[in-house]
Amino acid sequence: MTEADQLVSTLKKLLKIQGMTYRDVALALKLSEPSVKRIFASKRFTVERLVQICNLLGFTLAELSKETHAGQTRLSTLTEKQEREVISDPRLLLVAVCALNHWTMDEIVELYNLNVPECIKYLLQLDRLRIIDLLPGNRIRLNVSRDFDWLPSGPIRQYFLNKGLSDFLKSDFASEDEVMTFVHGMFTDQARAQILDEMRKLRQKFAELHETSLAAPLGKRRGLGLLLSMRGWEPEDFIKLRR
Repeated sequence: MTEADQLVSTLKKLLKIQGMTYRDVALALKLSEPSVKRIFASKRFTVERLVQICNLLGFTLAELSKETHAGQTRLSTLTEKQEREVISDPRLLLVAVCALNHWTMDEIVELYNLNVPECIKYLLQLDRLRIIDLLPGNRIRLNVSRDFDWLPSGPIRQYFLNKGLSDFLKSDFASEDEVMTFVHGMFTDQARAQILDEMRKLRQKFAELHETSLAAPLGKRRGLGLLLSMRGWEPEDFIKLRR
């Protein structure tokens, strides 16, 4: 990917996150919408145009450059030490989860029992851990990739297993936006590999739809949990009946 491609990709991502369209850019730049589309398609931006778009997004040119570079070096996992620090304080974990879901600082303090100085303290801690960059105006930029995940047997997964899983399953899954399906079968190694591939695709689709939903205001979005699991298993009562 060329530098121009990376720059345009970053601009498109920032527009999507802020819920802006080419029409919004056209109005701000006093151009026609087709003209804006041609600029993005050709990747030919004058410095003046870049500054105008950056101003619309609330970025400086330097911040846009840093954002473009960061997109190539984002974290896919944390270290075990970093994960332990995140779960050491429930409020830090809360702010981390909100940040990872693209909440603004104002949205966090509006919904949760945190004041602005407290929230900034936790955001600075996440900045030090390299999970985010805290930008001027207390804007939050994520430093994690789309395929970011917690360590397979790390502190965050253990926290979820010990404290979150039972709470997540505490439902009859009868509501319109809830579903639970459990199936059992006997598979060849090849069939098992195919199922694992389909699960990876579903996880990727979940991440893509999450990103697409960022264009909607927070009040129009709801937190959803998706649990995907598979392992070799036989009911304990069956095992007792084995010869």
